Amino acid sequence: MLRALDIRDMLIIDRLELSFQPGLNALTGETGAGKSILLDSLGFVLGWRGRAELVRQGAAQGEVVAEFELPDDHPAHEILSEAGLPGGEELILRRVNTAEGRKTAWVNDRRCSGEVLRALSETLIELHGQHDDRGLLNPRGHRAMLDSYAQLSGHLHAVRTAWTELSRTRKALAETEAALATMRAEEEFLRHAVAELDQLDPQPGEDAELDARRRMMQGAERIRDDVARAFDLLGGDGAEGAMADAVRWLEGVSDHAGWQLEGPIAALGRAMIELGEAQDGVNACLQALDFNPADLEAAEERLFAIRALARKHDVAPDELGGFAETLRDRLSRLDAGDADLADQRAAMDVAQSAYDTAANALSTKRKSAAGQLDAAVMDELAPLKMERAVFQTEITAADPGPEGTDAVAFTVATNPGAPSGPLNKIASGGELSRFLLALKVCLSGDDSTLTMIFDEIDRGVGGATADAVGRRLASLAEGGQVLVVTHSPQVAARAAHHWRVQKHVANGQTLSTVTPLADPDRVDEIARMVAGDTITDEARAAARALLQA
Repeated sequence: MLRALDIRDMLIIDRLELSFQPGLNALTGETGAGKSILLDSLGFVLGWRGRAELVRQGAAQGEVVAEFELPDDHPAHEILSEAGLPGGEELILRRVNTAEGRKTAWVNDRRCSGEVLRALSETLIELHGQHDDRGLLNPRGHRAMLDSYAQLSGHLHAVRTAWTELSRTRKALAETEAALATMRAEEEFLRHAVAELDQLDPQPGEDAELDARRRMMQGAERIRDDVARAFDLLGGDGAEGAMADAVRWLEGVSDHAGWQLEGPIAALGRAMIELGEAQDGVNACLQALDFNPADLEAAEERLFAIRALARKHDVAPDELGGFAETLRDRLSRLDAGDADLADQRAAMDVAQSAYDTAANALSTKRKSAAGQLDAAVMDELAPLKMERAVFQTEITAADPGPEGTDAVAFTVATNPGAPSGPLNKIASGGELSRFLLALKVCLSGDDSTLTMIFDEIDRGVGGATADAVGRRLASLAEGGQVLVVTHSPQVAARAAHHWRVQKHVANGQTLSTVTPLADPDRVDEIARMVAGDTITDEARAAARALLQA
């Protein structure tokens, strides 16, 4: 509920503080007094799009503060939580507009964006009037209004759940079909590549091993002669023979030399052992260097084949084995794809059937509720002197979606047999106001969380019709809050709280003021609305009669 509105330096308002109450609140005043400015200012603090220039002439900035009271279950709490803004029983919106056009907003003293303000406004205020494109005149919201009227939240939940599952199965099927199409387009390549890799069967580390063998065999002929010469020098005709002769000569004379040759003979023995090990190692090298030229050719051919395949597939030679596994897996999925596709199509068919069932049930409920709503609105139109008008809720087929397969639009015909059409295109100003009020009375339900504002919704009606409008506005305000901007004395008399908007000139500037009216002042204001500028005793008597009715 809107508790207070504080406006500073906006258009022709220099400073204005208003405290609103539950029930029906009426704002009255002469045309041009500034009633629309109040709505412009409220729309500004709620983030609505409106006039481009709002700052009062000569002021550095304009400011609007709106204070709301939120019950524990108010939907605004969820928006505040999602935006990371402080909540509580009190919600204070503040928005500033500089003379240069810069706008800044706060929610409970925390900076916020215009998007957050607009999201909050959807849960706080409902505006209805002859040019209202946010409420009942907006066809995009008619389906939700019908669903709320018929209390179809359970059916809607079933449809949304079924739609989510249908969308999931459709997406999975589309992804599988796309993947299979891609794999089928490269199936020939996959099979050829896998066969080529399987035939070559490259092993991890094989590239380095082949490269080392190739290098060794390429240099074998150049080094083999030197290794063979060294082997000969170490053999019986070389170092081995010379050392054996030396040992034999020394051993032959060692008895005559005493202990002095024991050390040298022992050292030569050890040297002979080391020399034997050297001969074995050099001989092994000679054996390794002794290769068949065909081995070099085979090593080079396999090495080049591995490297060529690696370049072809843009992978490292050691990764060819893993790459082959990847290709084999894609082939396996391709071979199993038809079975997967059949399973996913069956799952989508089940999801489609579940969605169709839920959507058809919802559509049936909507059509039944549409007839009930039409009858209820027609009952409300009779007291509003529109008993010949025809209201109809049209339900047509729409593209399937999370809300079902129905498009809903409220249409009217002002006379039986006349063509029907959208509310804002068929009805005149006064007729439109009464259509909107009748529809709102039927749709209001028990929702008292919204503050409803009716902007001159009684324009073009008077007498008993205006009285019927006032009675219905008062009924809507029971247990909630309704603000009405009105020129009708019958409507103003039904208000529980009454404000008069006036315009005056001070120091060469035109300013607008709003004054709360006590009972005596209400008599004069309603008398003015009855009689015009000159208030007569008869007008006052009529005003008292309206207030007592």
